[in-house]
Amino acid sequence: MEYIYAAMLLHTAGQEINEENVKKVLEAAGAETDDARVKALIAALEDVDIEEAMEKTAVAAAAPAAAAAAPAAAAEEEEEEEEESEEEKEEEAAAGLGALFG
Repeated sequence: MEYIYAAMLLHTAGQEINEENVKKVLEAAGAETDDARVKALIAALEDVDIEEAMEKTAVAAAAPAAAAAAPAAAAEEEEEEEEESEEEKEEEAAAGLGALFG
């Protein structure tokens, strides 16, 4: 996975994605490099539009995050409604007690 991340980092930085640069990034991160894996990565990325692939991944990752946020917002609204309901009950109870003491 770190090999792909290295390629994405190079792409984002506007650097050429080649064996030498991928090795430099991996070594700078303290990872061991395997020449065969680096060569395989470069070969696999020859016909790939990295920008498009990154956008698709971002969209795919955003959908579950948005879905996870919806229940949290609903729960927050329920808490607010419960608090308002409790406040109303307290006010009604206080008004009823006031009638007892005239």
